[in-house]
Amino acid sequence: MLQLEIPLNCGSVNLGGLFVLEPFISPALYQKYPGAIDEWTLSQLMAADTANGGLNQLEDHYNTFITEQDIAQIAGAGLNWIRLPIPFWAIEKWDFEPFLDKVCWPYILRVFQWARKYGLRINLDLHTIPGSQNGYNHSGKEGSINFMNGVMGVANAERAINYIRIITEFISQPEWQPVVPVFSIMNEALTPTIGKDQMTSFYLRTHDMIRNITGYGEGNGPYMTIHDGFLGLAEWAGFLEGSDRIMIDTHPYFAFDGQTNTEPIATGVGLLAGGQWPQMACNSFGPPMNQSQTAFGVSIAGEFSTAYTACGLFVSGVPDNTLTECALFLDASQWNATMKAGLQEFAMASMDALQNWFFWTWKVGNSTSGYVEAPLWSYKLGLELGWIPTDPRTALGTCAALGVSGTPFDGTYLSWQTGGAGAGTISPASVSSYSQYPPTSISGLTAGATQSNLPTYTLTGSPVPTLPPPTFSPQPPASVSIGNGWHDVNDQALSPTEVSGCSYPNAWDAVSSPVPAAPCPATATASNGGAGPVATPAARRA
Repeated sequence: MLQLEIPLNCGSVNLGGLFVLEPFISPALYQKYPGAIDEWTLSQLMAADTANGGLNQLEDHYNTFITEQDIAQIAGAGLNWIRLPIPFWAIEKWDFEPFLDKVCWPYILRVFQWARKYGLRINLDLHTIPGSQNGYNHSGKEGSINFMNGVMGVANAERAINYIRIITEFISQPEWQPVVPVFSIMNEALTPTIGKDQMTSFYLRTHDMIRNITGYGEGNGPYMTIHDGFLGLAEWAGFLEGSDRIMIDTHPYFAFDGQTNTEPIATGVGLLAGGQWPQMACNSFGPPMNQSQTAFGVSIAGEFSTAYTACGLFVSGVPDNTLTECALFLDASQWNATMKAGLQEFAMASMDALQNWFFWTWKVGNSTSGYVEAPLWSYKLGLELGWIPTDPRTALGTCAALGVSGTPFDGTYLSWQTGGAGAGTISPASVSSYSQYPPTSISGLTAGATQSNLPTYTLTGSPVPTLPPPTFSPQPPASVSIGNGWHDVNDQALSPTEVSGCSYPNAWDAVSSPVPAAPCPATATASNGGAGPVATPAARRA
């Protein structure tokens, strides 16, 4: 189980849908505004509805969807981590983006404070990226991929790395580093479209930027987490050997494997429960995770669920494509004991196989029907109605009991993988292959396009948007430090901004746009996303 300088981890949940609103997690809000398919369109429609409070309705959601009681229940359920998805507009948005910016940040801080109070640790997940890193509704805008892809790919990456910088500065402060020891810098980048080499170049650039802020080695800033990019864990074996505390995240879902998945799960009780699904979880999830712990290093499942089928209101997006045969999966109050026993055995097999896991998600809100219509995704509802184990430790040994054996990870990482000796001394081969940034090739460009002409931003944005510390009433004594939001006083670089006089295509829909015939004048050619100087190989920690 995941330790990371803190107590043994037995299980974790996501707080999905709290700050990044997904249709299936907050269905009633989307049902209120027909035509909304993602937070972009929801924000536009909500902002136009001034009679009902406009876009500020979102603040009521931030304030009420997850309460302190939820955090206490998470701790009481034997869980000791939270994966907390947040949007980049917690920091800022640009004028052409419809999101409600900055308002959610105080509520994010409130979750930090509650987590500290109840002894939980946070894996902070930057869930949305300018331009979209995957084209899915949970990236902010459904549609095309404009991060490291297409005409605005490099420009959007400049913004992204600056937001990663700002978040790193905040959570690396002594006040927050023990509470937020893991930073997942980007959720589910669609690497088959963007390119693995391109993503690796971005990750190396980001790793060096983060460690310039935090310093190198155990306890200096958070672990940096990357997603497997839908390539599978094995594709990342040997990734950036010698880097400082990078972990990999995978999101195994049978629900989205392209199969019909109609085989029954309500088949009995005990070891007879769950039909084929518990053994499938053991066989599909366990070996790749064990192998990755050795071939890559610290490996986690940042998302999984009891959904072996995509049935559920808005689970596959809006408009809802729930079929007639999905009726059983829309109302958990209709499930019998055998159905619940099957789901619990599947859940426990998944937990045992994945080892270090974060269930997606803690809570799913009611639809306008008055009940949860995507119940397979709600840990809280599963606890209440009986298909989630009340103690996740009881999942240990489930796969062995089902007759599934393998070669377990022995629990030993290489020193550099956990911030020990050698951390930060990246292999010369990796540096040689991936230190060029922007990469020499960007996907999604028209044939014959001149990459050096791609639009970029200039590092003259001032002041740099920073994340403020919490406020207290009355003020704490002078001896108590709450920080100022900025860990590294030497990080004085400005932030990306548009070059005056330049013309930019739609940053969220520019894949098919033509590449300019000439570079924009006065564009900074050595941009690092406002992150300050990036370490050369010789400057990395020896």
